[in-house]
Amino acid sequence: MMNIGITHYLIISSILFSLGIFGIITRKNAVMVLMGIELILNAANINFVAFGRFGNYIQGSLMALFVIVLAAAEAAIALAIVLNIYKNFSTVNVDEIDKLKD
Repeated sequence: MMNIGITHYLIISSILFSLGIFGIITRKNAVMVLMGIELILNAANINFVAFGRFGNYIQGSLMALFVIVLAAAEAAIALAIVLNIYKNFSTVNVDEIDKLKD
């Protein structure tokens, strides 16, 4: 049988982080950018939990819980901002929103 070590968790975390960065850089839709941010936060959670588990520290799990709360707040506020942008500009493409309303 194969033992799952910290290396496996770090590889999965780095893949998620890379996909999140790729999603933020390449997407024009604001919702897709938010999904990229969520992937980055989930990658950080995997790191916290892995280091907490293999280091026998409770702080890793507590930090992961804090990041989950932060991600939920970020999603709620960001979706409210996206809805407001759509109401004012009739688009959610990040490239087309280049002026501030007076």
